[in-house]
This record gives sequence, C-alpha cells and structure tokens, in this order.
Amino acid sequence: MVEFQRKDFYSYADFLEIMRLLRAPGGCPWDREQTHSSIRRNFLEETYEVLDAIDHDDAHGMCEELGDVLMQVAFHAQIETERGRFTMADVVNGVAQKLVYRHPHVFGDVQADTSQQVLNNWEVLKRREKGQRSTADAVESVPHTLPALWRAEKIQSKTAKAGFDWPSALRALDKLEEEVRELRAALESGQAPDAPHGVREELGDTLFMAAKVAQMSGLDPEDALHRACDKFDRRFRAVEEAADKPLSECSEAELLALWDRAKAQDPS
Repeated sequence: MVEFQRKDFYSYADFLEIMRLLRAPGGCPWDREQTHSSIRRNFLEETYEVLDAIDHDDAHGMCEELGDVLMQVAFHAQIETERGRFTMADVVNGVAQKLVYRHPHVFGDVQADTSQQVLNNWEVLKRREKGQRSTADAVESVPHTLPALWRAEKIQSKTAKAGFDWPSALRALDKLEEEVRELRAALESGQAPDAPHGVREELGDTLFMAAKVAQMSGLDPEDALHRACDKFDRRFRAVEEAADKPLSECSEAELLALWDRAKAQDPS
C-alpha cells in the first residue's frame, strides 16, 4: 500500500500523482511492468473509443474516453520521467510553445482572416519548425503507422499543394480505371501475388488512386469506406434473413437476386 488521501474530486496534479504512485514501489505490479511498446495498442484503442463517442454525440462517453486517452499520455510521460528524459510538464510546455508559434495571427502580428489562410500559415511554420526543406521531406514525415487510406490522402494533399496534381477528380478517375485494368491483368496472369506488377502491387496502386479521387473530391477516404462497410453490413443482414437456406448452398444467381432485393430495400 502507498500513502494516499482519497478525495471526492481530484485535480490534474492529483491525477499525475496517482500515475506516479501506480508505477512506484508498492504500487501496481501490472503498471510497473509496462513499457511504451506493451501499452502502444492501448493508446490506439482508447483513441478509437473517443472517436466512437464523438460519432454518437455521447457527452458522457466522450468525457470518460478522453480521460482514458489522457491516462495513456500520462502513462508514457511517467515512464520517461523515470528514465530522466522528459516529464509531463515538458509535454505540456512543448505543445503550448507549438500552439503559440503556429498561431502568429493570434499571438503575433501576422494577418489571417480565413481558415484557409490559417492552414496555409500552419503548414509553412510546421515545415520550418521541423526543418523540412522540400515537399518530399513533408511527405516522408507523414506517419507510416497511419491507416493506409488516411496516409495516402495526407501524402496526396501535400503533393497537391506543391502543384503535383491532376487537373480534376474526373482525370484522376481515368487513372483509377487504368489501375483497375492493370489489376485485372495481374489477376488473369496467374503469377504470384507478390511478383513485380502482381496483384499486391496493382491492388495498392488501385487503392492509392481511389484515395486520390476522394482527396480531390474533398472527402475522407476512411470515412467513405466506413460508410460503405456500414451499408454492406445492413444489406448483408437483409440477405441472410431473406434466404431460405444457408448462403453457402445458394447459387450465384440466387445470391445476386437476394442482394438486389436487399439493395432495393436499402437505397441509401
């Protein structure tokens, strides 16, 4: 047991002390064993739970899940405090310094009257701050750990700002159709999926161009795909409920008829 005074309402300082005590001698054996790597996935899961609460406009859920994300931030900071490399105070100071630096139209004398001007200034200051001398440097800085469609959209947004872009979304769609034809050729060739110009490479090119069409249309490809998943979920449920036998025993024609019926009932 550790010395600790229970309260009806804990402050931010109390919260950081609780995190310290959990990792201290006499604290929690599980918490003391954790490393950055061992709780890495937890951080991601908690973030997705925040997003789910946001999507449902669940204020109680948002409050709770944001707390869980803050706990992950404090957990990683406490590990580094113990290693003597930085503290939670350094984390807070770092982000505060960044906000002041990247908002010269608020904390300085730069003029920015529109959101687009703010974003343009932000990008210039970010690149200067991180020592990015070219668009290629900015592209390389996009985290490789992002979901692939999201990473593709961010890469394409950065190159588009440098003038490397299609003249229209329809022209990008032409390229997408070309990639689909190459994917078909790879499938028909019968070669190993990971061969040069095989299915994996051509599928990747197809998905990359699909993300480009989304980016040029002002859409988030991750959001579009999630919506497609939700739609498929609804329609598949209708197919399964309407079938009078297991789907594995249905012919292709029967499955298509069931799907068309579900699609007609769910035109969204």
